[in-house]
Amino acid sequence: MPKANRRRANGWRRDQITARVKAAYDVCWLCGEPVDKTLPAGLPGSAEVDEKIPVSLGGSPYDYNNCFLAHRWCNRIRSNHTPEWARQRIRQIRQHGHATDVKATSLPLKTSGDW
Repeated sequence: MPKANRRRANGWRRDQITARVKAAYDVCWLCGEPVDKTLPAGLPGSAEVDEKIPVSLGGSPYDYNNCFLAHRWCNRIRSNHTPEWARQRIRQIRQHGHATDVKATSLPLKTSGDW
């Protein structure tokens, strides 16, 4: 049986916090870039509420002082790591790309030279 989502245990209260955070902030607290709050949920650039102290580590999903605006992509990279780790990882991925970005069609063609 799947675990209950602790963020939705009090859905009305979480919706209130989410609306308040989205109204108060315009910039992702992890990468520092603007967040397009008009994008539908589920897209990498869509707005999500991230907890400074993750719920999995005892943070409250209902404490406004623990909640910040983030891109979905940045929030997923952070997971329950520290914000500093996430910021470093986001910079690294933006500079060098991610290992999963390399596709077979993007690799250079190498031949043995005896064609």
